[in-house]
Amino acid sequence: MFEKVTLIGIGLIGSSLAHVMKREELAKSVAISTRSEKTLKRAEELGLGDLYVLDTEEAVKDADLVIVCTPVGACEHIAKTIAPHLKTGAIITDVGSVKGSVVAQMQPHLPERVHLVPGHPIAGTEYSGPDAGFASLFENRWCILTPDQKTDEAATAKLKLFWQKCGSHVEIMDAHHHDLVLAITSHLPHLIAYNIVGTANELETDTRSEVIKFSASGFRDFTRIAASDPTMWRDVFIHNKEAVLEILGRFSEDLSSLQRAIRRGDGDHLFDLFSRTREIRRSIIEIGQDVDAPNFGRDEGEE
Repeated sequence: MFEKVTLIGIGLIGSSLAHVMKREELAKSVAISTRSEKTLKRAEELGLGDLYVLDTEEAVKDADLVIVCTPVGACEHIAKTIAPHLKTGAIITDVGSVKGSVVAQMQPHLPERVHLVPGHPIAGTEYSGPDAGFASLFENRWCILTPDQKTDEAATAKLKLFWQKCGSHVEIMDAHHHDLVLAITSHLPHLIAYNIVGTANELETDTRSEVIKFSASGFRDFTRIAASDPTMWRDVFIHNKEAVLEILGRFSEDLSSLQRAIRRGDGDHLFDLFSRTREIRRSIIEIGQDVDAPNFGRDEGEE
C-alpha cells in the first residue's frame, strides 16, 4: 500500500504494526525512530524495520505514511519537529487513546500539503516495549479514525483500508465523541483499577500480603489493567480530563446510590442493577469482542 512507512515510537502498538505490515506486505520499507538508543537497537535486533534512526527528521523523509506511536503528550513536539521534512501528500496519523488533544497539538504545526487523520486502534495488553508486539493484535478489533470535515477523503479511505488489512474493523467518528465514549469504556476502568490496586497497596503489610496471596479473579483482573504503561496513561488522563471528569462525576453519583442501597439492605435495588449489567457482558460477547468461555477464557489453573 505504501512505499515507505515511518513508525515514531516502537512499543506494543508500533512493534505490532511492524509485524503485521511485514506479514501482509503493506509497505516496501519501514523506518523506525525512537528517543531511546537501547530501544532502537532492540527493534533492530528483532528485525522490525528496514531503517533505524534516532533522528525523527531523517526517519520521516520521503515517507508516505507516518504513524506516531508515542504517548499523546509527545504529539505536539513531534509535529513541530517533523513538519518541515514531510513529503507532500503524506498521511500523518497516530494511535493514541485521546483524539481531541492530538488534533489540537498537531494540526496547527503541520503543513497543508499533508493529511492528518488521527487514529485509535482499540487493542492492547498490559505489556510494552518492542518485544511486546505481535502481528495478530489488531485482528477483529476496532480502530477509530477521527478526520475533520476538511480532511482529504482519499487519505482517510486509504488509511481505513490500511487498518482493515491489519485485521481491524474501522469506524469513522467525531474526535469529541470518541473522547467521551473512550472515557467510559477505557479511561474510567483504568482509573478505577489504578485506584483499587493503590488502595490495596496502602493496607497494613500483613493484610496487603494476604490480598496478593488470595487474589480472586476480580482483583487479579484489576492488577492486569493497572500494570499498563504509566507514562501513556498519565498522558491520557491529562489530555482527556474534561470527558474523564464528566464520566467520573456520573460514576460517583451511581456509586453513592449503590452505597445507600447496601447500607439500607435494599436487595431489590442491588439485584436489579446486577441483572441489568449482566446484559452488557452478553452484548460484548455477542458482537465478538470477547469470549464466553468460563473464567474469561483462561486456561485452568492460570494465575
